[in-house]
Amino acid sequence: MISERPFYFFNETKLHLTTVGLSEYSPERIGLGADAANMASSSGRPVDLLLNIKLQNDSQKDWENRNISIGVVLYENDKFFNSKQFNSELDTKRRVVSASLSDRSLLDNVEFTIKPENTSGSTSYDFACVFWDYAHREWRTEGCVKIQDPRGVHCKCNHTTNFAVLVSFRADYTYSEALNWISIVGCSLSIVGLVLTAVYQIKTRKQRRANSTMLLVNICLCMTTYYLLFIFGINNPVKSSKASVSEQNVIPSSDLQEIVDQGPCTAITALLQYFLLTTFAWNILYAAHVFFLIRNALNGPPRAFRTIAITVGWGLPAVIVGISLSTTYSFRNPLGYRQEEFCWLASLDKAGRFDPKRPMLWGFLLPLAVMLCFNTSLLVYFSQTICCANPNLKSSRATPMKKKILSSFSLAVVLGLSWIIGYFVLITHDKTLYIILSVVFCLCNTTQGVQIFILFTLQSFLRTRTRNKLDSKTESKGEP
Repeated sequence: MISERPFYFFNETKLHLTTVGLSEYSPERIGLGADAANMASSSGRPVDLLLNIKLQNDSQKDWENRNISIGVVLYENDKFFNSKQFNSELDTKRRVVSASLSDRSLLDNVEFTIKPENTSGSTSYDFACVFWDYAHREWRTEGCVKIQDPRGVHCKCNHTTNFAVLVSFRADYTYSEALNWISIVGCSLSIVGLVLTAVYQIKTRKQRRANSTMLLVNICLCMTTYYLLFIFGINNPVKSSKASVSEQNVIPSSDLQEIVDQGPCTAITALLQYFLLTTFAWNILYAAHVFFLIRNALNGPPRAFRTIAITVGWGLPAVIVGISLSTTYSFRNPLGYRQEEFCWLASLDKAGRFDPKRPMLWGFLLPLAVMLCFNTSLLVYFSQTICCANPNLKSSRATPMKKKILSSFSLAVVLGLSWIIGYFVLITHDKTLYIILSVVFCLCNTTQGVQIFILFTLQSFLRTRTRNKLDSKTESKGEP
């Protein structure tokens, strides 16, 4: 779309023009010797371009007896000016103004102010004042400087040609608080519960198999680290800066200003991904240990189980995190790996749609889904095995069944099966159901450490204490 202006004759050293879109007519589109205080005409209509052409102030020249002409063409887009140096990733529209003077030797400078159009979800970040070099078919900056102006982007050039302003935009981010009081309280209580569980398991390790203690202590260690990282690191501590107009007139590489990595958010994301994956890796190993105990109650797991468990539990998640970082992260574009709003894996493309190429899918959701499927299968196998045991047993049915259900529930908790709810949160489209599932997911997972403490520490402690009291009473009755 091109807006053309005819030649105008004037006898002033300064010409001021204002233009509006072709869809509107304004009698004040051009004013001679006027100074604009804002991007609007005197009638209040918004304008897109302010142009001042200043001639050389030479008192020896007879301005009154000379006719000087100027031509101005306003291009509504840059389709005729295809640049290889400047890429348009946001598909933004750049106006180009072409100015010509009948006698170029009279020109002092050209100043113009263009009001850039903000794209949806982004704001202008920096800009460059350029002209089109027909010889090289590229934008150049020689002879042009940029001036900061609250009215818009302000440029000043010492020649007349096709001018444009190349604006780089930065995406707008809403830095919402990822933590609420439920998350903070639940995670804090879970940390206390997990620490107590680990200490109790180590102190009473002689009462059970060595592998069971090792597995549960490693699960507690991974979960405690994850909860601490979540509480203190999930919110991005370094917010993205807004407009940052540099003094140098340098052509940006794209209309999308990428965020250069600054601060610990990427490190927090990598650690969160790692310790979440290690938690579920140790969950799988715990499930495998239970499977071996069921299948071979006398011998238990193989001799090399401890070595394999340490290698898989700590090594496999490191491989997944390493692949995620090496394929998606760069210092100039950290958002290929993580999000900006909070420190977690990237999942959406620039248009806000779910992107399967992002690490959220194959770096977390898919590995986690495989682990959850394995753990769920083990839980079903475990429940079926203990419920079908001793089918001819007739006495004390209620108590054994209660213990069996409690054992299955305890195994489900330590295997992290409550994370299955998160997948239903991702696929549901009903707002009410989404809220309900989100609250349940938050409650179950932030308090998972508390559940482990109750089922594996407090219950064991109370059972041992009750048994000791009964034993002491029995001994006292048996004394002469």
